[in-house]
Amino acid sequence: MKIYTIKDIAQKAGVSVTTVSRVLNHRPDVNQQTREKVESVMRACNFVGNANARGLKMPDGEAVAVILRGHGSPFLTQLAENMLQVAEGAKYPFILEFIDEKADEFQTAMRLRNEKRATAFIFVGSRIDSRARILAGQDIPMVFTTVNTVGTMLSNAGSVHIDDRAMGKLAVQTLLSRGHTKIAIFGGARDGMDSLAERYAGALEAFHDYGLIFDESRYVETRFSLKGGYDSTRAHFAVKGDTTAIFAMSDNVALGAIRALHDMGKRVPEDVSVFGFDGIEAGKYCYPRLSTIEQPVEELARNSVRLLLEMLERQQDAQHVTVEAALKMRESVQ
Repeated sequence: MKIYTIKDIAQKAGVSVTTVSRVLNHRPDVNQQTREKVESVMRACNFVGNANARGLKMPDGEAVAVILRGHGSPFLTQLAENMLQVAEGAKYPFILEFIDEKADEFQTAMRLRNEKRATAFIFVGSRIDSRARILAGQDIPMVFTTVNTVGTMLSNAGSVHIDDRAMGKLAVQTLLSRGHTKIAIFGGARDGMDSLAERYAGALEAFHDYGLIFDESRYVETRFSLKGGYDSTRAHFAVKGDTTAIFAMSDNVALGAIRALHDMGKRVPEDVSVFGFDGIEAGKYCYPRLSTIEQPVEELARNSVRLLLEMLERQQDAQHVTVEAALKMRESVQ
């Protein structure tokens, strides 16, 4: 009898590996029709019984938890999905945990140690600040994806990331080179150590190189969702209507911004240019097509799983990998 994997179930149900994982973890963010379809396929393949058996056999201390902070992000979801695919067939079972972008991923890790016997972690979309002290000094194999952990309190944590500072700088340089000086930057909290803080630092460097000072009143802290981008754009233009360009630190935010600008009667890029970050698939097909910094999802996922497994299987020290991102100029900037 064939033993089906989570990837097999996803293919048979016509859904993503992430969706199957959500159903297995009884998450509420799956519509009922999809849930029933996936469960039907699992029953037909005897997958539920096999999954339970594997859970009973799983020895303590051998589960890897992938903690995704920001469940509304298409980029992070795609990244986590790729990790599960890369890890398919690995010696250690991988479990996926979605949390809100405002939730505490480190407390979540401690909870998963108790509930799911997870003692190795990949953090996706995380940020390292005072909350991370709970993990400092602990002998826990962990890798941070999209965050550079060099020089942080988590000296034993590996990392896989792009050069966010350089790419944030390049994004804003692209706008400045086209004559835009009244640029709004849509991002997250600027303290702590994460990719967003690095992108902001790079943006400031771009202004400095042009002999300009960024107008802090044009910085908008937003949730990284379509609605967040939409609402933030409408609120910002109500008080800063002379803004001619937006640098959004997420394509998802950028797409919400484009819709808001359209609803306000502004044309993109004729009236306002919009530049995103991540390179999600939707940006290639929206109107206008989104200019962005494209992150190499498969490379980020592959290296993250590799580093974590090397720490588990070979007791390797923490390693740090920087991968190359790319500028993609399309139609949303002029």
